[in-house]
Amino acid sequence: MVAEFLPKPTHNSGDSAAAPVILGLLPAALVDHIARVDSSILSTIPGEPGGSFPVAAEELKDILKEVDTHILSSPNDLPPVKTIAGGSVTNTIRGLAAGFGISCGVIGACGDDEQGALFLKNMSLCGVNISRLRVKDEHTAQCICLVDPLGNRTMRPCLATAAKVQAGELKREDFKGSKWLVMRYSIYNLEVINAAIKMAKQEGVLISLDLASFEMVRKFRAPLLQLLESGNIDLCFANEDEAAELLSGEEAVRPEAAIDVLGKYCQWAVVTLGANGCIARHKKEVVRIPAVGQTNAVDATGAGDLFAGGFLYGLVKGLSLEECCIVGSCSGGSVIRSLGGEVSAENWQWMYKQMKTNGLSAPVVVQDL
Repeated sequence: MVAEFLPKPTHNSGDSAAAPVILGLLPAALVDHIARVDSSILSTIPGEPGGSFPVAAEELKDILKEVDTHILSSPNDLPPVKTIAGGSVTNTIRGLAAGFGISCGVIGACGDDEQGALFLKNMSLCGVNISRLRVKDEHTAQCICLVDPLGNRTMRPCLATAAKVQAGELKREDFKGSKWLVMRYSIYNLEVINAAIKMAKQEGVLISLDLASFEMVRKFRAPLLQLLESGNIDLCFANEDEAAELLSGEEAVRPEAAIDVLGKYCQWAVVTLGANGCIARHKKEVVRIPAVGQTNAVDATGAGDLFAGGFLYGLVKGLSLEECCIVGSCSGGSVIRSLGGEVSAENWQWMYKQMKTNGLSAPVVVQDL
């Protein structure tokens, strides 16, 4: 399995004196093994289709063996299996650096192994500052992303024995000078998340939270609500399924209801609606926009992550709420055109074209690709 890398943008990815504008929290950096498979494999693995649920090391090995017998051919002669630096936060941060030219960095840990080296190389080549990433004498986390013929993805991460940054290892200096911290909800990382939030808030950093998966919200809804009710989450992203689980117990869950609930806790709230676009709220303002552009979805992996990256780019650049949603939709649409959560140079160009079509200026980094 070979990783695909984008050309390195012009900004520095090493030990830069200037703090990254946006940081991503990666308690356990991971590598994705993305495979196009027939749907029958989903009935043979733990958890429900379509979500993201942790598995043990032995289960990971068993699923990888099953993948070999369920592989589908890919369109355009693309490899059916791809291995890249993965994870929701990774996809968002890498996209912001490589496609939008925003100064980004990551805080966390990876293992001193082959997978860890691949992760570091991939992120560095995409212009991400990795100076805050601890390298430990342990294994790097891995995740299997199974993509069915319709482009839907089922994710099974293996994190239990992976290299992980501990709450006590975080320092206020990690957050100093940055504007945003991007994180993903996980009950297994709650101690690190809370420690990071505390230090980030002490440094005046805004917090963006992704709700991760409907399974995670369903099983650990109470601590998630406690996190939201703390008032420390400035921006929250949820898809339709996650929003429905958050509002479980109500007879009918509509996106408008979910956005109202999230809006009670967060300055900005966004519910993505797949092919139907998104709905977003900032204080009393609510906007709803359709999906941007026409594209055939090859793989939905990273769609929400890249949407978040585009939306954050809009906030950093001072765009309106509607414009932030449009950029997010363009960005999310760019990643589903190929396998995996990394956008190719060709698909970045597709995104820039969509932005211009919708009356928005393309990022300056377009000239560096």
